[in-house]
Amino acid sequence: MAAVAIGVRCCCSLSFPSHRKSSSSSCSDYYYRRRSSRINASSLFWGSSKDNNKQNNISSSSSSSHQQQFSFNVTTTTESEEDKDKIITVSFVSSISDIPSTQWDACALDATGGPDKFNPFLSHAFLSSLELSSSSVKEKGWTPHHIIAKDIHNHILAVVPLYLKTHSYGEFVFDHSWANAYSHFYGSNSYYPKLQSCVPFTPVTGPRILLRNTSFKHHIFDFIVSAIKDLTAMSQLSSFHVTFPSESEWHKFTQQGFLPRIGMQYHWTNRNYTNFDDFLMDLKHNKRKKIRQERKKVAAQNLIMKRLRGYEIKAKHWDSFYTFYRNTTDNKWGTPHLTREFFHEMGSKMGDQVLLIVAEDSEELVAGALNLIGGDTLFGRLWGCHPQTYYPFLHFEACYYQAIEAAIELNLKTVEAGAQGEHKIERGYLPVTTYSCHYLIDEDFRKAIEDFLVRESSQVKLVMKLLRDSGPFKEGVL
Repeated sequence: MAAVAIGVRCCCSLSFPSHRKSSSSSCSDYYYRRRSSRINASSLFWGSSKDNNKQNNISSSSSSSHQQQFSFNVTTTTESEEDKDKIITVSFVSSISDIPSTQWDACALDATGGPDKFNPFLSHAFLSSLELSSSSVKEKGWTPHHIIAKDIHNHILAVVPLYLKTHSYGEFVFDHSWANAYSHFYGSNSYYPKLQSCVPFTPVTGPRILLRNTSFKHHIFDFIVSAIKDLTAMSQLSSFHVTFPSESEWHKFTQQGFLPRIGMQYHWTNRNYTNFDDFLMDLKHNKRKKIRQERKKVAAQNLIMKRLRGYEIKAKHWDSFYTFYRNTTDNKWGTPHLTREFFHEMGSKMGDQVLLIVAEDSEELVAGALNLIGGDTLFGRLWGCHPQTYYPFLHFEACYYQAIEAAIELNLKTVEAGAQGEHKIERGYLPVTTYSCHYLIDEDFRKAIEDFLVRESSQVKLVMKLLRDSGPFKEGVL
């Protein structure tokens, strides 16, 4: 096969406080070399692909909405169609609405492994709902800079949900202490802005480099990661973070110089149960008894539980749920990242992928739990209740037991109940590992964080083992 020489040109840089030194005097002076068994990438050079005398900036205050590019310009020693198909242009856009939903979703579906592994949080519908509702926008500290990779036929081969962030809220992988230490060393707020690839406001695991199934997708992955790394360095940003990637992707990032980090969540696993009582029989007697007592106490309060999907969810339900959501965030010192419009927008776009579990008292909505339905997983996300009511054990019923029943009915393998909450363990939700990876530019700071992460990982693994060993299941079930 003919060697392919790829020159990667980027016309973008990110503005940053002037006190930090740049690693080169100009963008066009920066070079990168890479080789693989199939592709010879001779250079990665920076500058404007349209006007070499004009530099485009990405900054947290930028209001630019046009597409900016860093292009893989390919030349080959042959004119074969196979080589032409490897001509790739990589660019970023300031809104997911600039990307056709069908092509974004095709990338997401291929990346997750097909319909059986569909992840609703990676869908165009979900991510665009966040932007259109002014939830993940520049004014909230989330400036979208999504990556797209196209071939010469203008087909999108890869997309990346990417944000320029001015804070660390809404991520569920906590680096606030890193920011404080970094700012103490370099100066006020110098840790921000940072680049972040994630799903805003939700700790859901899934791929972040969303690739179509092509014969050279692994090379596209490498080039995209290298481009973002070098963009981070040339733009004098402190860091680039990837939170909640898949385990396989996490290993790939680690091989490219990212610092690996682990955490944990609590997930319920469907072991071919036919109903809720079937699940209870796998638990130890005292745990089984406790759950039955909790469910009886909820029923004794004359509450009616309903599981609503698609067209069954009306505007009144979303308005009520937003009130419940704000009650949770306001009372728990949280931040209401999501707007009222988000719930209406998402509900209208995602249809039957949305499961809203509600509780009614005398036909009045008093509580709700929001779930999204994936290919083999039910994702429990948000919970809230009426600010002037309190129903003992309703939270457990709506968020955990109803979710388990729904997963059994829908023949789903897993219920992911979100972040934190050791109380989930005795209700059948066991700890599983979550992943993140972090590319830090400053070498001294990187070494300090690397040392911390080694020690943190040991503690996380130990805690997970202790929690699993003390779980609610009978011996021999797991």
